Amino acid sequence: MTSTYSIGVLSQLSAVNIETIRYYEKVDLLPAASRASNGYRQYDDASLERLSFIRRGRELGFTVDEIRELLALAHHPEQPCSNADRMTRAHLDDIEGKIRDLHRMRRVLQQVVDCCGQTAEHCELLRALGPADARSRLAGRG
Repeated sequence: MTSTYSIGVLSQLSAVNIETIRYYEKVDLLPAASRASNGYRQYDDASLERLSFIRRGRELGFTVDEIRELLALAHHPEQPCSNADRMTRAHLDDIEGKIRDLHRMRRVLQQVVDCCGQTAEHCELLRALGPADARSRLAGRG
């Protein structure tokens, strides 16, 4: 026997917000739910599995369109997974770039974090945010 779930129960079981579930239906990531006689949405186990797949994909940072592609691939297991590999490599490259950017930001913030200046005129963060030529002039002031 197949279980049916209200949107609230589906939300709890899948750890996906109710509004997000409605959005996924609207953009056709999640098939529209059947309706009970009272008009409430009714979801089945397949909806729960699909929603969990979508949530895990979103947690890994895949876009809605990428998840749509992955869902299509998941429903055709006989197809090669080269598109999933390509997508994963591109996504991993993007994440590596973001990690490099975060490390760079961290280094800069570590340099200005404990500013000894008493006024905004001597604030290290404000100097770091200013134009490059102003930063070099300010650096010479000490």
